[in-house]
Amino acid sequence: MQATRKAVVLALCGALPWLAATAQAQTYPAKPIRYIVPFAPSGTGDVCARYHAQRLQERMGQPVVIDNRAGANQTIGIELAAKSAPDGYTLLQGTLSGLVLNTVFTSMGGKQLPYDPVRDFTPVSMVCTTPFYLAVHSSVPVRSVQELVAYAKANPGKLTYSSNGVGSTQHLGMELFANKMGIKLLHVPYKSGAQSTLDMVSGVVHLLLAGSLVLPHAKAGKVRVLATGGMKRTAATPDVPTMHESGVTGFDLTAWFGLVTNAGVPRPIIDRLHRETAAILRPGAPREGIKNIDVELTSSTPEQFAQLIGTEFQTWTKVMRESGIKPQ
Repeated sequence: MQATRKAVVLALCGALPWLAATAQAQTYPAKPIRYIVPFAPSGTGDVCARYHAQRLQERMGQPVVIDNRAGANQTIGIELAAKSAPDGYTLLQGTLSGLVLNTVFTSMGGKQLPYDPVRDFTPVSMVCTTPFYLAVHSSVPVRSVQELVAYAKANPGKLTYSSNGVGSTQHLGMELFANKMGIKLLHVPYKSGAQSTLDMVSGVVHLLLAGSLVLPHAKAGKVRVLATGGMKRTAATPDVPTMHESGVTGFDLTAWFGLVTNAGVPRPIIDRLHRETAAILRPGAPREGIKNIDVELTSSTPEQFAQLIGTEFQTWTKVMRESGIKPQ
């Protein structure tokens, strides 16, 4: 009898964490939620996050507050999120650069990161994707990718390009382009996409692998869009060829933005966040707030998002090794 009582007590004690997590999930959210965006305001990622946060707030009945923490190629914001309590009240915008490329650089001998995307975070859902555009300032006398390559070869080391920072998606994409075409370009890193775009539009730098924020400047004649980064032409620019079509064989680069939270957050909370996100991003969802940017709203299951992150890590590790790009 004594042994039976002891077994019951031990079983109940073992169930306490599960019961506590279930109770927490049933009352979630009971206070404001912080949504960390590892970019400065006004960029494509920030706009997508604000669209998502506003609708999460409407559906969940608590404020969802954007917290912009730009710098160090997203490391500042990601580290802050990684150190937060695993209670579902800190969300993070996860990206190709922050969750994948930074880790690839580290695995190949680059600077150690203050976070581990697998150990420290749980994927919730994809949120949106957006194409990249190879754009040049109007002062550069080229109108196609092949003309750009010829000009760069005739003027080695004179063309500059901006990016969100060392190791960012734009940086790696431009280095991959330069490596494939045998040209030398000078990298000028910035802290945000908005800032790097502004300086390219102003003529401070010559080139940029940009998001859709560059399109209005192209319409105004300040820059020229030479190609898109994905394997398909975009609905916004159907007459603009892809990099692959333009002779950069196999070039395929699309930006994605997703939602992650801390490892250890109870599964019922993960499921709630996923359900609300899937409802927000359903086909035909209202686009107020993102009408002026070329993004595709897309949700996924947590498992699908985790699989994407793993696949991207393998893909870009191979790309870096085969292209000879070295961590800086």
